[in-house]
Amino acid sequence: MQMQESFVIAFDVVRNNKMRSFLTLLGIIIGVSAIIGMQSLIEGFQKDMEEQMEQLGSNVFQVQKYPVMGGGRDDRERLRNRKDITMLESDAIEKYCWAVDLVGPEVWAYGRTVKYRDKKTSPTIVLAGGHPGFFPNNGYFIDQGRAISEIDVNHNRDVVVLGMDAVEELFPFQDPIGEEVNIDGRRYQVIGVIEELGSSFGNNEDNRAVIPLTTYHKIYGDDESLNITIRAKSQELFETAKEQVIGVLRAVRKVPPDQPNDFEIWSSASLIETFNNMTAAVRIGAIVVVSFALLVAGIGIMNIMLVSITERTREIGVRMAIGANRRDILIQFLVEAILLSEVGGIIGILVGVSIGQLVALATPIPAALPVVTIFIGFFFCSLVGLIFGVYPANKASKMDPIEALRYE
Repeated sequence: MQMQESFVIAFDVVRNNKMRSFLTLLGIIIGVSAIIGMQSLIEGFQKDMEEQMEQLGSNVFQVQKYPVMGGGRDDRERLRNRKDITMLESDAIEKYCWAVDLVGPEVWAYGRTVKYRDKKTSPTIVLAGGHPGFFPNNGYFIDQGRAISEIDVNHNRDVVVLGMDAVEELFPFQDPIGEEVNIDGRRYQVIGVIEELGSSFGNNEDNRAVIPLTTYHKIYGDDESLNITIRAKSQELFETAKEQVIGVLRAVRKVPPDQPNDFEIWSSASLIETFNNMTAAVRIGAIVVVSFALLVAGIGIMNIMLVSITERTREIGVRMAIGANRRDILIQFLVEAILLSEVGGIIGILVGVSIGQLVALATPIPAALPVVTIFIGFFFCSLVGLIFGVYPANKASKMDPIEALRYE
């Protein structure tokens, strides 16, 4: 019997027993769709993170009081007792770290409204106070006008650089440069517009308004911990710059030699590594769940194949009587088991990809097509069909043709 004929017969068997085949493959469908959907979201989020981190540049890192990710309740209590990061640390970094090119201290306030005459934005604007280094260190490029300068900072000027959201809402048909807007009851002159950024990790990056850090402190006070973005002079000096910054910060903050840092340093590479470590447990858990699902599905395939062989005993006898040998019967039923498993795998892949895309459409979480995972999942589905199809296929091939023909 040719392999092509075995596939045709196997396909007919699956097609003629749709419900039974579907119920048999439910474990494979659920397991494969779960891991494909999960992997689609993880890879999508990671890809989005990497793209956003590229905007910061490979030689930019940040110092802040709290870690970017993680931390339980006990950690939060401990971290809250850390000293705030102030301009003292920022000035020391700029003065003593020769491998550092740009230092950008910054502070953020959320849920602000920007007003212009009779128009106003929704209360979702993120107000930042920053230095000139704020813009290049964060990957913000100026579309119109200019960025904040040292003169603006030194003279506490009431000037603002707006993100594209505020510009589109307040100045749809006019040039915003030179106009005055109102934020929290204070008037600012618009000196620049940030180039459109899009979203990052599901957050809108265009709802920004940036004022000089000194102006921010004058209005809102300086009792908040700063974030400090730092750009090394080159990628080759990146690690040197980090070591210098750590040394200076420990000295300024008087951290004892036997104590850990009381501040956090992160970069695009460390953030991605942290994310991968966080999702590693999720991936391992998913693999364990899928393994059990495939095991149960494999047992189901073996049972359904044994039932099928019993139902088709006479058919097997007829095939042997007209010339089919043991090898032909073995291949026929192995192909049926593998095909049955692969059909479940294909359905599971389609469902998993659809789940990922639907979640991406309904939420800010991005999704990607996990090509490697799809091929691995399909391979293991075929492997399950092969392993659990061996016993039924071997049993069918060892039937006595005469006894099989007499079976009713």
